[in-house]
Formats: sequence, structure tokens, C-alpha cells
Amino acid sequence: MNWWDDALHRATAEVLLAGALAGLVGVHVVLRRLSFFTMALTHATFPGVVAAAIIGVNIVVGGVVAGAIVALGVAALSRHRSQNTAAATGVMLSGGFALGAGLVATQNGFSRDLTSFLVGSILTVSPQDLVTTAVALVVVAAVLLACARPLRYTGFDRIGAQAAGFATGVWDVVLLLAIQVAVVTIVPAIGTILALALIVAPAAAARQWSHRLSIITALAVTFGALSGLGGLYASSRWDVAAGASITLTATAILALSTVLSRLIRSRSTAAARLRASPA
Repeated sequence: MNWWDDALHRATAEVLLAGALAGLVGVHVVLRRLSFFTMALTHATFPGVVAAAIIGVNIVVGGVVAGAIVALGVAALSRHRSQNTAAATGVMLSGGFALGAGLVATQNGFSRDLTSFLVGSILTVSPQDLVTTAVALVVVAAVLLACARPLRYTGFDRIGAQAAGFATGVWDVVLLLAIQVAVVTIVPAIGTILALALIVAPAAAARQWSHRLSIITALAVTFGALSGLGGLYASSRWDVAAGASITLTATAILALSTVLSRLIRSRSTAAARLRASPA
């Protein structure tokens, strides 16, 4: 039997790729405090998925189109002084999900594909899904690497970046589109409800261990892949939903990292005070 014919083998490869992709973009989501935007993006892609299912095209294509519209809409609305990013994101979240619900109401009910898009279906991924995730990982990694300097500059010192001549609005759109590609890619396997945790938790856990962007990124990718593997193992071992177990594993890694890093820092501080105190 071919290695790819086994559903568990394909699922293992998918969680490794999806976990790495989620960790990669999650670093920017956490450092720029874009968790709310990412949550909105996972929900606002829903109308694109529904529309794609209705007209009979790939639901991922519909999610990509809807996600791009949401990302560009948030970027455009947040540029107006009368609007802030949180308000614009909230509007796009509510409007997008309402549109999806309206489209669903025109049909007899959810199809199997739409239901799996909401809760994820890691064990039904196909070789084509693996290729899509791998391509998305390579493309997003290449974009973030090639644009590392302007993205870092606009993220940490926006006024300085503008003074230096960087088009901050353009780089915001580049980052938002990269996040959108990652979200739409991992949602079919993890689900719209659970994708946010896989993106945010590994990066937040990595943030506990370092302040250097390169180290945070490496740790986030590692934690994301481990979350996928650990969750998939728990799913097969105890017969629980794969998406939920992956999310719980990512959450456990975040909780453990938070506790251990604070314990290590407190002990280091106590030891430094002890050395500095007079004998």
C-alpha cells in the first residue's frame, strides 16, 4: 500500500505543515496584537465558503477570495481617522458571518463540506490538500523572509518607518494577506472555530522564552508542529475530535511555557539578588 493511501499518514503530514504555518504567521499576530483580526478572518471567510459550495467550486477558493476582501476591507477602513482597527475588524466579522448565514438560509441545510469547514476534518485530507498546505507554507515563509525588514520596522516603530519612507499601509496589507492565506489553508483541517488557537497559542508560548524575533519564530513553528502531532496522537489514542485535541494541546503548551518561564525567571532573579547581597 502506498504511504499516501493511509489517512493517518496524510493527517500526520498535514498537522506538521499546518502547525508550522500557523506558528509562522502567529508570531506577527501576537507581536502586533492581531488576534481579534485573525478571529474575524476565520469567521468572515465563511460566506466565501458557502458561496463556493453553492456554485460548485472548491471551498478553499471561496475562502481565499472572501478572506482577501476582508483583509483589504479592514486595512482600508482602519486608515480613516474616524475608524480604528478593532472597530473595522468587528464590522467585517459581523457582516461577513451574517452574509454567510444568509446564504445558508437559502439552501436546505449545511452540506458535509460546510460542516467540516466549521469544525475541521483532519482525517479526510487528500494528497491535494497536502500540496496546497505545503505550497502555502513555502509562499508565506518566502514572503515573510523577503519582507522581514519592512514588516518588522512598521510593526515596532510605525512613525519611524513612515519617516524613513516605508509605505506602512502597503506593508500592512502584505501582512494581512499572508495571515489570510495561512488561515484559509489550515481552516479545512482544524475548523474556523479552533484555528485561532493554533495560530496564537504556539506564538504566545514562544514569546515567553525570548525577546529575539528569530528565536520566537523558530520556537513558534516548533510548538505549532508539536501541537499538531500531540493533538493527533491524543485523538487517535482516546478517540476524541482531532481539531479539539490539537487546540487543547496548543493551549497546554502555552500554559506550561507560561508557568515554567515565570518560574525560571523568578529563580534567576532570586539568585541574582542573593549574589548581589553582602555576605
